Amino acid sequence: MSGADRLDRVVTHGTFSIDGEDFEVDNNIWIVGDDTECLVIDAAHEAAPIVEGVAGRRVVAIVCTHGHNDHINAAAELADAVDAPIVIHPDDRMLWDVVYPTRAPDGAISDGEKFHAGGVELVALHTPGHSPGGVSLHDAEHARVFSGDTLFKGGPGATGRSFSDRDTIVDSIRTRLFALPPDTVVHTGHGDDTRIADEAATLDA
Repeated sequence: MSGADRLDRVVTHGTFSIDGEDFEVDNNIWIVGDDTECLVIDAAHEAAPIVEGVAGRRVVAIVCTHGHNDHINAAAELADAVDAPIVIHPDDRMLWDVVYPTRAPDGAISDGEKFHAGGVELVALHTPGHSPGGVSLHDAEHARVFSGDTLFKGGPGATGRSFSDRDTIVDSIRTRLFALPPDTVVHTGHGDDTRIADEAATLDA
């Protein structure tokens, strides 16, 4: 996609590590903006493909939806390559520090914070549960939300591991994401897109 509303997806492959276990995963990295500047949502596994996706544009910020290693493990290299700040919700700082014990993020995401690039506005919604500092990024004008690992096609993100909680994620989805218009497209951290209406109809199941 090109022009004033440009959305690029880069998929990288690598390892998600938590609680002493490793899982092979494919991650979606979303690049939102226009042909001049953009925001990068998550930075997984390899910086080079993300740099290629940025394609010389100015990166306003690298916005981390949460602190699990598979969403941030290319963030520092990417930040250095494109000269952009990294931001993450402070409630996930302990997860960040596991990956980057000697490098702090450049900023802290607050609920309701607005990010702008290329005429696109993303509003941060604090959606804890998969992790304490999980955030989703809502683009009202273009009827889409970038949900990280909070909501997938088929239901909530995984819980049952350190710092995650099933009741919390369900509450986040019901109160924050299902409050969005039903036709809102959900761009997820892994796998295929879905819609708010489709997930609202199946969450109870």
